[in-house]
Amino acid sequence: MVVGMREGYVYILASKRNGTLYVGVTSDLVKRVWEHRNDVVDGFTKRYGVHRLVWYEEHGTVEDAIAREKAIKRWRREWKVRRIEEMNPAWRDLYEEII
Repeated sequence: MVVGMREGYVYILASKRNGTLYVGVTSDLVKRVWEHRNDVVDGFTKRYGVHRLVWYEEHGTVEDAIAREKAIKRWRREWKVRRIEEMNPAWRDLYEEII
């Protein structure tokens, strides 16, 4: 699947299965995950080695994606883990599937 650039995406990265989680939002999922994987920007994901794309969700607009990201960031960890495992029970790195 090739991911377009006009929509918005909410995504969750993990350091490993049941590891450290990071929730983000972007209009270009491939580029943003590449940046995380390659430690292009200093910050949380670089500091804690959070590079594995384990979940993402497409939205019609970036504004919708931002609203969803804010909601997910307020979720309890167990809810995020449940959401990941519904889409990706093995916690596979989904990056290769989106490029």
